[in-house]
Amino acid sequence: MRVEPITWERLTEAVVDTVVATRAEDGSPWLRVGVDGAPAARGGEFAERVGEALRLRGRRGLTIDTGGFLRPASLRYEFGRQDPDAYYSGWFDTGALWREVFAPLEAGGSGLVLPDLWDPVADRATRSARVGLPPGGVLLLHGPFLLGHWFPFDLTVHLRLSPGALRRRSAPGEHWTLPAFQRYEEEVRPEEVADVLVRADDPRHPAWGGIGTG
Repeated sequence: MRVEPITWERLTEAVVDTVVATRAEDGSPWLRVGVDGAPAARGGEFAERVGEALRLRGRRGLTIDTGGFLRPASLRYEFGRQDPDAYYSGWFDTGALWREVFAPLEAGGSGLVLPDLWDPVADRATRSARVGLPPGGVLLLHGPFLLGHWFPFDLTVHLRLSPGALRRRSAPGEHWTLPAFQRYEEEVRPEEVADVLVRADDPRHPAWGGIGTG
C-alpha cells in the first residue's frame, strides 16, 4: 500500500472531517470510532486529539481505554504473568465491552456508557458512574487487538508499528507481549481491515494511506 507523510495535526483533522460526515449504518444517533494499536503506538494520545478536535466543532467525544476493561488477575494470569497467547485472547473483557460500551450506543440505546469496569492495580471493580453521551456524540475506543472482535465500529484507525519499531518503543519488560502482536498481524491483518492505516514507526513523522483503505 502506498503511504505518504502527514502531520498528526492534519491526520486528526482528516479523521474528524470523516467522522462529521459519517452516519452510523445501523441508524444509531452515536458514532463509534476505534483507534487500534499496541500501547507503544500511543493510541490514547491520538484518540484524545480527535476528541478535542471534535469538541472544537461542537461534537461531544467520549474517550475510553480498553485497559479499563481487563479481566481479574486470576483470569489474566491463569497461565502465568507473561503468556503472550493469554494476553492476546484472554486479558480484555470483550463481553463487558459489548455489554457496557457498545450496547448502550445501539439504535434505541440509552447512551449511558460505563467508562471502565476493572482497576488492574487494585484488582477490583472500579464502580465508576455511567457517562451519558448525547445524540451526535462520538465514542473513541482505543487499545490493542480491537479489530478481531467484530465490534460495531463506524470508523477504524490502525496505528501500525513495524516489528522493529514495536520492539524499540516497547519497554524491555513488555517484550514478552511481542509474539501476541505478531499473531494479531498474521490472523487479523489489521492494516488491511482498518479504514485508516497510519504507519507510526517515527512518532514525529507518521505516514498514512488515506481514508477508506480497509
